[in-house]
Amino acid sequence: MSNAQLEIQLIASLVAIACAIPGTFLVLRKMAMISDAISHSILPGIVVGFFITQDLNSPLLILLAALTGVITVVLVEYIQKTGLVKEDTAIGLVFPVLFSIGVIMIAKNANDVHLDIDAVLLGELAFAPFDRLLISGIDVGPKSLWVIGVILLITIVLLLAFFKELKLSTFDKGLAASLGFSPVILHYGLMTVSSITTVGSFDAVGAILVVALMIAPAATAYLLTTDLKKMLVLSIIFGVVSAISGYWFAHWLDASISGSITTMLGLLFLIVYLFAPSKGVIAVLYREKQQRIEVSLLTFLLHLKNHDEDNERHVNHLNEHINWQKVRSKTVLDLALRNNMIVIDNKIVSLTPKGDMFTTQAIDYIITNEDTQIEDMKNDFFLFRG
Repeated sequence: MSNAQLEIQLIASLVAIACAIPGTFLVLRKMAMISDAISHSILPGIVVGFFITQDLNSPLLILLAALTGVITVVLVEYIQKTGLVKEDTAIGLVFPVLFSIGVIMIAKNANDVHLDIDAVLLGELAFAPFDRLLISGIDVGPKSLWVIGVILLITIVLLLAFFKELKLSTFDKGLAASLGFSPVILHYGLMTVSSITTVGSFDAVGAILVVALMIAPAATAYLLTTDLKKMLVLSIIFGVVSAISGYWFAHWLDASISGSITTMLGLLFLIVYLFAPSKGVIAVLYREKQQRIEVSLLTFLLHLKNHDEDNERHVNHLNEHINWQKVRSKTVLDLALRNNMIVIDNKIVSLTPKGDMFTTQAIDYIITNEDTQIEDMKNDFFLFRG
């Protein structure tokens, strides 16, 4: 593996980590699409910064772009607070206007400068190792590596310093305000960090991959945990894994590195979306099926509780009178037997003491309108879930 390959993977990994941290809070605050708005609307800030300094490497570009990102958030929230449109509509109004202003400014005044739209939107990690940082004539590595490294360091320091405040303002703004924390300051601080991270990643990876790295790892982690610290760690892991695997996928296909990384992020999210233990599609479908079976079991036990006649408690009664299919009847009977809720003698079904106790408690909960407690009661009675 060459130095250039190593540097590309390192830059991609650092960008993934830097994006995952603010991205986690954006996802939790239900502001995922604001990252897309910021990534496009900061273009005028970059252009104005270049007009002032005539230097694409000036830190002023990052500062003005970050300021434009904050202005984007302010405009979106102002329009949303009018109550005339929703947040997604406000985002759709603000960022195209600001982005278009930036495009017009480039087209009119910077045609001879390497500030083209394709570079801003797409980026190209393959070229990042060739833009070197020289200090006193000494090559200290790719410029993008240092830029994103400094931004990541600042982000980590801010996260450690304000973690409790960010956590509190994310989940309970009212409590944060009552404890003396300013949710507004924390909110705009987060938006500023998101803007700076986006700008710092532009030159290396472009806006499209920045948005993907901010949202996809955090959204994937959200399907696996409800713990903020774990979600941050998982977001970082998913981002780095996607960055490295995406690079080698692109190397194998001889394709765009940014596109390949984004593809890996999408595949990773799809896998977790399908197979996550509690929130995955398969787990949800299984749980719904389980609940339907358990409701059928409760219905059956209530029927046995209310009828002493042999013909009403005959095994065939499930099919003939309750009108269940044979497969469903067998499933309900098997679940009841496995949990020692019933006994079957000469095809006559009777409640066991355990089944009678379970049914009595269930009736009490239903009568007192405390149906939700039945779920907790199931954990006490069911040794094997359906």
